[in-house]
Amino acid sequence: MTETIHRSGFACFVGRPNAGKSTLTNALVGQKVAIASSKPQTTRHAVRGIVTRDDGQLILIDTPGLHRPRTLLGQRLNDVVRETWSEVDVVGICLPCNQRIGPGDRYIASQIAELRSKPKIMAVATKTDLVSRDRVLSHLVDVAQLGEELGIEWADVVPCSATMGDQVDTVADVLMGMLPEGPQYYPDGEITDEPEETLIAELIREAALEGVRDELPHSIAVMIDEMIPRADRPEDKPLLDVFATIVVERESQKGIVIGHRGSRLKQIGTDARKQINRLLGTPVHLSLHVKVMKEWQRDTKHLNRLGF
Repeated sequence: MTETIHRSGFACFVGRPNAGKSTLTNALVGQKVAIASSKPQTTRHAVRGIVTRDDGQLILIDTPGLHRPRTLLGQRLNDVVRETWSEVDVVGICLPCNQRIGPGDRYIASQIAELRSKPKIMAVATKTDLVSRDRVLSHLVDVAQLGEELGIEWADVVPCSATMGDQVDTVADVLMGMLPEGPQYYPDGEITDEPEETLIAELIREAALEGVRDELPHSIAVMIDEMIPRADRPEDKPLLDVFATIVVERESQKGIVIGHRGSRLKQIGTDARKQINRLLGTPVHLSLHVKVMKEWQRDTKHLNRLGF
């Protein structure tokens, strides 16, 4: 009787901003551990998502999108990306089917091709639900050509739609198969090693990003000031009080986040609270206020305080 091999290791998805990396991470984990938004450059932390199966454990690291930095924050995010690449077993390059392979994709793929400690490299053709079957096939031809151009030997190429759940299991199987033999690093049932406070702050930021003007996404950060269980509640009906601050860079942005007579801020609170309730499985009372930290993305002191 042959003993089954148990594999374990680290993988990360890379790609230009808005290539579907966070959505794919969440689909593989089966729960939201990385915020996804229609706004590019949403991810700021290397969030770990954990996929545990009988045959192995896959730890996914969701990196920010590599981009040309215009601020100190941008430089720090790019450093996070490169650091992650050099430490994982597998890199999955996300190349969305609804867009032609462009200079941004080539740049990222070439950076990975030049890594000294070579991880296994796979291509994930994301967003197949947005295009026709013929377009997917021609995209796969372009992916093969990109590999030839840059001297990358794709360990595998998988088309998938994370939003529709199509081929997500195949992506998981392929990634798991590329991992080395190893032990289970995290206990069953654990889906991320991010602290609850970080996940809650990210959910608030995701709610704040929806429907705001294009210049705002990079200017929003969230700090959790306090999380305390409501003292006068019975054990079977707990309530958690969460006090959080949404940080922006200018007074005009503060006005956008708050909205007419506080309507926007109220909506952010409602949307975020639903997600936080789902994450914690406990009812939450969310208290939000907005604060201006001038040019925080360019200020070392502010960046350190906000955890970047």
